[in-house]
Amino acid sequence: MTKEITKLSKEKGIIYEFNKENTPIERVTPGTTVAIETYDCFEDQIQSEDTVIDKIDWNRINPATGPIYIEGAEPGDILKVKIEKIDINDQGVMAVVPELGVMGDSLEKMEAKIMKIKDDKVLFNGVEAPLTKMIGVIGVAPEGEGVNCGTPGAHGGNMDTTLVKEGATLYFPVATEGALFALGDLHAAMGDGEGSGSGVEIAGEVTVTFDVIKGEKIEQPMLENKDSFSQIASAETLDEATKMATTLMIERIAEKSGRPISEVTMLMSMNAQLEVGQVVNPLKTARLVVPKWLLKQLDINLIEQ
Repeated sequence: MTKEITKLSKEKGIIYEFNKENTPIERVTPGTTVAIETYDCFEDQIQSEDTVIDKIDWNRINPATGPIYIEGAEPGDILKVKIEKIDINDQGVMAVVPELGVMGDSLEKMEAKIMKIKDDKVLFNGVEAPLTKMIGVIGVAPEGEGVNCGTPGAHGGNMDTTLVKEGATLYFPVATEGALFALGDLHAAMGDGEGSGSGVEIAGEVTVTFDVIKGEKIEQPMLENKDSFSQIASAETLDEATKMATTLMIERIAEKSGRPISEVTMLMSMNAQLEVGQVVNPLKTARLVVPKWLLKQLDINLIEQ
């Protein structure tokens, strides 16, 4: 039996800020699968390598298609989002911009590069790089004031985390009625850190399935894939983000397992991987990745469903 999929065009509505005051462009029930069309992070403004910085409207960066209101999602719940599929266009763009990214202070002018996508490869000046399709901006409305789509946080947002790809399941803390989910900023390829402030930016379509989890709480987004569970965290510095991700994960495992903090800390130091998400956005993002074999031996579920 073929699953019915709701189609959501990017023309129906985009946001530049995750905000509880945003008007939903679609309402769905838990269990619904939605195919969400997106612009690239420049809202498709760069169509030529001759584009210069003063020709770009920088108020139209990182548009996210949405928001989507999920029926039954209430503050204190968890919104579960399974990434079923990521389809991308056949052309992407990268750019380096003065004062943007790790090397921004070494750049004198903006340069853009148009890249073709062919045979599951990104073609770049004689280099054929493998596709590593992922989503840069994905999240829900925050509890307080709105957050620009260029900034990550407890609500998700511009986490630019390479694990946010096909097959992954994300968990977001719901802060407002309906959650108000949105996504955008797809990449055909991007490495951890996103050092230039740009991956291979590309338009496309993401198919996701929603669910609402009651009776569980999280403070920052979590991510599950086939082999691991990750705690994602964003903060003003990478040091703070790594500490937050590590602390939240250790405290959760200790609570679920009944084991002391000291013991869980040793287990994490032995088996978990602390990884960089991105270092170029207003808040920096890190993740602590815990293998599922360890969670199985501890006989715990990090999120009861």
